[in-house]
Amino acid sequence: MKTKQTKWNLAAAVLAVALAAALCVAGCNSIGANKDAAKESSPKPAIVFMTDFGTANDAVAICRAVIIGINPESRIMDITHQVTPYSIEEASRFLAGVTPYYPQGTVFLVVVDPGVGTSRKAVIVKSKKGQYFVLPDNGIITPVADRDGIEGTHEITNTSWMIGDKVSSTFHGRDIFSPAAAHVAAGWDWTAAGPAVDQLVRLTPSVATIDEKGATGKVIALDDPFGSLITNIRGDDFKSLGYTVGDKVKITIDKKPYTFPFEKTFNNVPVGDPLLYVDSRGRLGIAVNQGDASKVYKITPPVEVFAPRKGQ
Repeated sequence: MKTKQTKWNLAAAVLAVALAAALCVAGCNSIGANKDAAKESSPKPAIVFMTDFGTANDAVAICRAVIIGINPESRIMDITHQVTPYSIEEASRFLAGVTPYYPQGTVFLVVVDPGVGTSRKAVIVKSKKGQYFVLPDNGIITPVADRDGIEGTHEITNTSWMIGDKVSSTFHGRDIFSPAAAHVAAGWDWTAAGPAVDQLVRLTPSVATIDEKGATGKVIALDDPFGSLITNIRGDDFKSLGYTVGDKVKITIDKKPYTFPFEKTFNNVPVGDPLLYVDSRGRLGIAVNQGDASKVYKITPPVEVFAPRKGQ
């Protein structure tokens, strides 16, 4: 009887082990399948698009169509297509402003290209943050490169990365940059686009100077559509002149004197009144609460601006 019972116990144990093994295999297969499904369903890197094309023509739509034709799963987002025409410095400022908010792998497609059709290079740049930049080698990447570092750069010369053999001399946004961005976002080896580039063109943006007299800079742009004036005087440099919130500041813009209060935000002054403030990018700005400072004071960038040290 003991022998029979032992046999039954042994059989039951073997069956239990076999069942556990089967469940383990099924579970592992299920986990693997779920991982594979998650991997397949994970979204492709976004293509973040910026140009000076405007929206009154079909150029942006054509570029988007080229991208979708190559990579139908593309997710295309916009920075703006209203960059001041030919303004490389403005484009570089916008690009540097948005990139910190996008993840590793994002593909930035930038076409502000006054040198289109010339010997300037079309390039793909990979930053040390793992983001990709498909753009003309005209200095747009400089602020990002200085802040994030560059892992590598390749010129786009491989026609497989372009729209085809017939590349126009005036629309590289369609023929070179958009196809290249689509291929990078689709997972192609970006180094196959063409030869490595050792040196990128550098942009030298205007910077404010600080001395014993004060801060001398420029109104470099407008914060559209509000018409607030953006200067290249850093907020910390302005504060180093001795000013604190609530002070009245005598400044000169385009050689004309003005007195504005230094405030934290727009609604700290009555509607229609002006103010100085440090904007969200850390620069000194001039605004009119619920008004348009550029129109009120008839100021069109670029013009010089000077803020004296407090008490001078």
